[in-house]
Amino acid sequence: MSMHSPNLQEHTIYQANTNMKQSMKSVRDHIHHVCKQHVNRYVRVETLDGDVFEGVIVHCDKGVLYLKMPGHAAPRGFTQNFHNDVILPLVLYELLVITLMLI
Repeated sequence: MSMHSPNLQEHTIYQANTNMKQSMKSVRDHIHHVCKQHVNRYVRVETLDGDVFEGVIVHCDKGVLYLKMPGHAAPRGFTQNFHNDVILPLVLYELLVITLMLI
């Protein structure tokens, strides 16, 4: 989606150089290919910032990995079911490590 305000002046404050752009696209495309091969598999994902998530890869599209993670415990007196699962979108070029978890 693109939004443009015709009455405002524009001043670019950052633009990736051509080499960086090509490198980021190459990394994103490679990770996308790897994730597509491992849909419905349980993985551990580590981001560049050191955050770690575990879950099942449910989808990968347009530079985003969708990871299904178990939700929080159900309130007392209720049973936990699939409705408590959380789908976490992760940007592919921010991923540092994806580890396949063998069960």
